[in-house]
Amino acid sequence: MIPALEYYLVLGAALFIIGLLGVLVRRNLLIVFMSIELILLGANVTFVGFAVALNNMLGQAFVIFSLTVAAAEAAVGLAIIVALSRHRDSLNVDEIDTLKG
Repeated sequence: MIPALEYYLVLGAALFIIGLLGVLVRRNLLIVFMSIELILLGANVTFVGFAVALNNMLGQAFVIFSLTVAAAEAAVGLAIIVALSRHRDSLNVDEIDTLKG
């Protein structure tokens, strides 16, 4: 049995809101990074829900594209976070305001 579209939308909205709150409220760069991943997952759940409800594979194609972009973003983002943590004592977003080498 396939769940109704409303369940997908509620789950996607919940993940998106939790991620958005994490980006807006938290100051730790690693937690902000994980919150961005939650936002992407919320959008992916919504895409899958519409793909199932409309019986169309286009939503799932968008999810594969989004997961590819998220994987690249995770690789680059984690490399930047590791480099920042090696050069500074904290990962506070407010303290990271320059991009000097």
